[in-house]
Amino acid sequence: MQQRFVGTSGLRVSALALGTMTWGRVTDEDAARAQLEAFLAAGGTTVDTAAEYAEGSSEAILGAMVGDVVPRHELVLVSKAGVDRRRGRRMVDTSRRAMLASLDATLARLGTDHLDLWLAQLWDENVPLEETLSALELAVSTGRVRYAGVSNYSGWQLARAATLSDAPLVANQVEYSLLTRAAECEVVPAADHLGTGIMCWGPLGRGVLTGKYRGQIPADSRGASDAFADYVSPYLLGKPARITEAVVTAAKGLDRSPLDVALSWLLGRDGVCGAVVGPRTVEQLEQVLAATLDELPAQITDVLDEVSR
Repeated sequence: MQQRFVGTSGLRVSALALGTMTWGRVTDEDAARAQLEAFLAAGGTTVDTAAEYAEGSSEAILGAMVGDVVPRHELVLVSKAGVDRRRGRRMVDTSRRAMLASLDATLARLGTDHLDLWLAQLWDENVPLEETLSALELAVSTGRVRYAGVSNYSGWQLARAATLSDAPLVANQVEYSLLTRAAECEVVPAADHLGTGIMCWGPLGRGVLTGKYRGQIPADSRGASDAFADYVSPYLLGKPARITEAVVTAAKGLDRSPLDVALSWLLGRDGVCGAVVGPRTVEQLEQVLAATLDELPAQITDVLDEVSR
């Protein structure tokens, strides 16, 4: 699997990162282990998690495999802080106290003394940006974090943060796919100017760009689950459905899978250093890993650009 630099930094990540949002929720420990083993066998190095995922269970499951399934030095571990679930409510808190406490808990769950990349997961209107950045800076200066970044920041938020931060912000992880191209308006130009890499979550349009939701919602899909139905439903009708049909048509013409076409289009975009894929099962991951990720013909790219504009 191709390795790419994150922005202008020296950090390298695999073009595909293994996302663990479902681990500890709908993906159990055995399935998670099978996913990690398959991902590593395909040359993947980067695993993405967050303190919020399954209230820490995602990190704990991953941590149980670090040193067992794979040596720590062979992994690029990415985690995020700033979001917590309290009494069933999702709370944003990027205060220095909350961020550093979250980092300590993350390192304990992962069984490591450092993260390769640590991200402030969301912009917090209630906390001064300088305070959030001070947590990132301290984490880097004390060696608990090798590189710092942000997630879900808009263009102006990224620019403001990069201007104020003493630690370089090497990455901004945002939703970006053929179904969600808003990042191109401000985030991508800002990142390009600042030397920040774009890591993409939801690169398959939350699973819709695989084509599996065409005409129905499979009973075993995230779209049919109580936990993730609302996550998928915005992309099932209207323009997203038309874009998906265009991807399926292109895939047939190229004798490739729709997910291969969708990922190849995204990895060819300016500033993109990687895409975080979050399969529920090892079978889904194997379909992703089977993708060639070859550059698309210019004519196909132009058509997909136009239909998804």
